Amino acid sequence: MSGVITVSEPSWIAPFTGLSPRAFGKLVAVLRREGADAVRKGRPWSLPLEDRALLAAAYRRTNLTMRQLAPLFGVSKPAADRIIDHPGPRLALQPRKRSGKDTVLIVDGTLIPTRDHSVAEQSKNYRYPTSHQVVINADTRLVLVVGRPPPGNRNDSRACEESGTKAAVGTAMTIADGGHPGTGPVRPHRRRTGGELPDWKQAHNKSHKQARARVEHVFARMKNWKILRDCRPKGDGVHHAMLGITRMHNLALAG
Repeated sequence: MSGVITVSEPSWIAPFTGLSPRAFGKLVAVLRREGADAVRKGRPWSLPLEDRALLAAAYRRTNLTMRQLAPLFGVSKPAADRIIDHPGPRLALQPRKRSGKDTVLIVDGTLIPTRDHSVAEQSKNYRYPTSHQVVINADTRLVLVVGRPPPGNRNDSRACEESGTKAAVGTAMTIADGGHPGTGPVRPHRRRTGGELPDWKQAHNKSHKQARARVEHVFARMKNWKILRDCRPKGDGVHHAMLGITRMHNLALAG
C-alpha cells in the first residue's frame, strides 16, 4: 500500500507540520541525533525516518485519528500508532539550565483539554484540562521551560510551584500576570478598594501588559497544532505532546 503524503513531495511538509522544509530538516536531524533511526530488533520500520517524522508531526498538527492518518501514509493503523509513539520523548524540548544575566522571562499558564480524566480535573474553562506553566524569553519568544502539568483546577500560583516552573526560573528577572502572587515574578500593580493608581503605576501596568502579551501570542501559535485543543493520548501523553509541539514551535520561529 503506497502512501499519498511523503517527504519526497516537499509541498506536504508545511500544511501537515507547521514547519518550513528547512525547519523540518532540523527536526529530522534532532531525531536522528537522539537515536530515532537506530537499528532495532524485530520488524524494520515500514517508512524511512523522514516520513515517520512527518507522520508524527502531522498527527500533532491535525489531530487526525490513526484510522484517518494510516492510509494517507500507506501504513496500517497499528503501524501508525507505533510510529507516532516512538519519537514522542525524543521530540521533547529540553529545558534550559540557566538564562543569561540580562535575560527577561515571561511565565504564564494555559489549559489543555484531555480525555484522560485520571490526570485532569474539571475547571471553569474546559471539562477536564491539565494546566501547563510555560516560560518564554521575552525578546525572542522562544519557549525555554514547560513544567509538568498538574490538574487544570489549580490556580496559576499553585500550578507554578507544583509543575517545577518556579524552581526552573530561579532568580532570573521574570514577568507574570496577577494570578502568580507569592511566586516571585514582577506582577501588575493592583488598585486598592476605593483608591486610584498613580500615573506612574498605570504607565508601568500598560508596559507590563504589552510585554506579557507575547506569551499569549506564543500560546495562540502553539495551539495551531490541534492536538492541544483536544488531547487524546493518556498519562504522560499530554505532557509529551506539549513538549514536542514546543520544540516544533521554536524551530518554526527560528526558521
